[in-house]
Amino acid sequence: MSDLLELAPGFRVDQLVGFRIGVTSDRRSADLIDALARRGATVVHAPTLRMTNALSDDPVIADTRAIIAARPEVLLATTAYGVRRWFEVADAAGLGEDLLDALADTAILVRGPKARGGIRAAGLNDVGMSAEETTESLIDHVLENYPPGLTVAVQLHGFLEASQLQRLSDAHDRVLTVAPYRWVEVDKADDRVERLIEAACTGGLDAITFTSAPAVHALFGAAEELGRYDDLVDAMCGPVVAAAVGPVTALPLVAAGITPIQPDRFRMGALIRLVCEYLETNRVIRLETQHGPLALRGSVVDVAERRVSLAPVALMILRTLVLARGSVVARDRLAAGLPGTNDEHALEVALSRLRQTLAVPGLIATVVKRGYRIDV
Repeated sequence: MSDLLELAPGFRVDQLVGFRIGVTSDRRSADLIDALARRGATVVHAPTLRMTNALSDDPVIADTRAIIAARPEVLLATTAYGVRRWFEVADAAGLGEDLLDALADTAILVRGPKARGGIRAAGLNDVGMSAEETTESLIDHVLENYPPGLTVAVQLHGFLEASQLQRLSDAHDRVLTVAPYRWVEVDKADDRVERLIEAACTGGLDAITFTSAPAVHALFGAAEELGRYDDLVDAMCGPVVAAAVGPVTALPLVAAGITPIQPDRFRMGALIRLVCEYLETNRVIRLETQHGPLALRGSVVDVAERRVSLAPVALMILRTLVLARGSVVARDRLAAGLPGTNDEHALEVALSRLRQTLAVPGLIATVVKRGYRIDV
């Protein structure tokens, strides 16, 4: 929670009012959801994967015994939670002291500051950190700075491509692994992911946050099953901001052609600050009209000194008109955006309701036989 406290000086309860943000994480999701909601955001929580301890501690204990017996020259520690969980299992099995003794002379390399904290909390010290806070760069460091033929142990973090471990195996005599936890898919009966995907594809979200690469892969997989993959990617290349906590999380997004925002510091607090600043700076649509200033922020509009919440159809119509900045928008173009119909009578009904909601006569002008425009 400490990295969230740094946001306090810039905290505003209305900072994210109107914005709808999807949260895909499981672990620490409560911290992220609370931080966004306290700033006024509407949060849609749909964990795409769930972190869980191993079904049985037996494999972790067996791997721990193998590492103790091998007394590895190098250990790669990848996550603070994984290190803590590993030593908890070792202690419960009566192997804690033996594990500490086996690693006393080991060159311990950590993926990032949190893994370093986990190692130090266990009573050990590391000798270095990866340059990019990724497991891949940690392996690069081992291959570049240590002679071949060593015994290397790796604390796995639930998701690591086999090719990365193969790189170590190609250079060293033995590569031992321990996986204190794993990622599992959410229950198929849980429809939150489906609802998040639908919201993203139909204008119901302004941003989606990601804190792990496996969560991105899982969301894409779910979208493919629903036949919505292309729509989801298009949405995140357009109106829906993809926010990744760091470069590893961003990789599958970038591979899909999406340009995510990501903080300079790969921390939850920095991600929250970036989302706040980016949405306020780049996703509030402002327009000077003949009836005063108008600001569209997510699902609310500030107009005539009032803040008005908009239903999805009304929001779609107003956003299209505001983005045209006073130019005429054809009736058929607006009708094409209506859910389930492109009937012009349905458009007239929706426009009538929008005008009543805004309560600013003349703001939306009818251009006979052409369409509609904002009166600027």
